Amino acid sequence: MKFTIDREALTDAVSWTARSLSPRPPVPVLSGLLIKAEAGEVTIASFDYETSAKLHVSADISEEGTTLVSGRLLAEICRSLPKQADVVVETNDSKLHLNCGAANFNLSTMPVGDYPDLPGLPAVSGTVEGSEFARAVTQVAVAASKDDTLPILTGVRMEIEGDTITLLATDRYRLAMRELKWNPTEADISTAALVKAKTITEVAKTLGGAGQLDIALSDAHELIGFESENRRTTSLLVDGEYPKIRALFPESTPIHAIVRTSDLLEAVRRVSLVAERNTPVRLAFTQGQVTLDAGTGEDAQASETLHAQLEGDDITVAFNPVYLSEGLNTFGTEFVRFSFTTPPKPAVISGQKDPMEEDSKDYRYLLMPVRLPNQ
Repeated sequence: MKFTIDREALTDAVSWTARSLSPRPPVPVLSGLLIKAEAGEVTIASFDYETSAKLHVSADISEEGTTLVSGRLLAEICRSLPKQADVVVETNDSKLHLNCGAANFNLSTMPVGDYPDLPGLPAVSGTVEGSEFARAVTQVAVAASKDDTLPILTGVRMEIEGDTITLLATDRYRLAMRELKWNPTEADISTAALVKAKTITEVAKTLGGAGQLDIALSDAHELIGFESENRRTTSLLVDGEYPKIRALFPESTPIHAIVRTSDLLEAVRRVSLVAERNTPVRLAFTQGQVTLDAGTGEDAQASETLHAQLEGDDITVAFNPVYLSEGLNTFGTEFVRFSFTTPPKPAVISGQKDPMEEDSKDYRYLLMPVRLPNQ
């Protein structure tokens, strides 16, 4: 095998594919990248029995062939190669040789025959605007659990009904739900899939900016695939029954408060400086304002008052400052609306462009309050 390729193109291709490599591969060959040169292009792939990544990139191929080489080492080498020079990649016996300008590297290869077959991409189920999908995933994945002892909650659930995709995630303390439109291949499609939050976040980050994104779901509900331009990722779905979390959204909320998003974010950041671990930030909503405070007794204390528009009775609630800040950060609107039933019940946060307009219902962030002593 021998080919010449643009240095930036090779670095980008290797770095993207290597992201999917497992830090603890089940077998040694799965620490490698499978590189295949044929028909005027180079294919680079990674696989760990759960997630696969594959892309095609143009190259000047002198000799076709296939090799397997350590992915992380190759990625580090590519990033360090001299700029403004093409890279010549060549195999010789059990070595992979890279030449770029005055730099030369020789890497040991692994047996290609031991590498498992990559899963094929299921039939495409529909297409979504990549940037819109990426934003939706960013908004929802923040609420997914980081605790691997509950694998089901580490996923983002995709519920598909016709031309609507609903993304949901929860870690039991908060819940995020985002709806977006897509173009399904079958108008009456009705299905659901649970994808690891880490996987779908990586897809959103690396494929979301390339225009249209194809989503492919297997008939057996075991595999999901994402493809955009020359890049493709597949992942096994998380197995298990996802909790029916939609029911947590209250049917009616008699109390509403509207606050400027940026002002509230900054105030939460400042006030929470004195909040020790697991100590909440209290928000007291009264007519025309909201007062934030944290810290009690002999501990450090902080408070700040902001303008707020309140509809309904005065209400005081307390939230985990990290969960509150992470939720507020996902809104791109100038204002956020808090919708309450009673202080001990979950609050629903939604975005609002203007205080006089209706709030947006396509994205909602539900946050469990911290119970105060007098509640």
